[in-house]
Amino acid sequence: MFSNLDVFSTAMSMARHAGHKQALSAQNIANADTPGYRARDLPDFATTVQNRLMDQRATREAHMNGSRGSLVVAETRREAQDPNGNTVSLELEMIEAVEAKRQNDRAMAIYRNAMTLLRTAVSRT
Repeated sequence: MFSNLDVFSTAMSMARHAGHKQALSAQNIANADTPGYRARDLPDFATTVQNRLMDQRATREAHMNGSRGSLVVAETRREAQDPNGNTVSLELEMIEAVEAKRQNDRAMAIYRNAMTLLRTAVSRT
């Protein structure tokens, strides 16, 4: 009955997306002085979910089309470059890191509220 609740899988996907976004931001900051390094970023979560819903999905390994894994691919940013060819902006990376934390906090709040509603529904029956 409660085994396939989409709110939990969506909250988990949002938290995972925030973690990947935070990891890319940390990688960009670590390479801020690397000559020729191109900063990378993920598309926002809403775009990712919308694209995933529009694509074919495989529910078994035997399916020929679709995919079972994550379709999120990091994009290279095309902003102004430093003289050494690096495109990392520390200010932008700080903003991205804060946004990733907010997204993770939002996902955890959704998860907690859904668990509270589920516990309340189960205790009333």
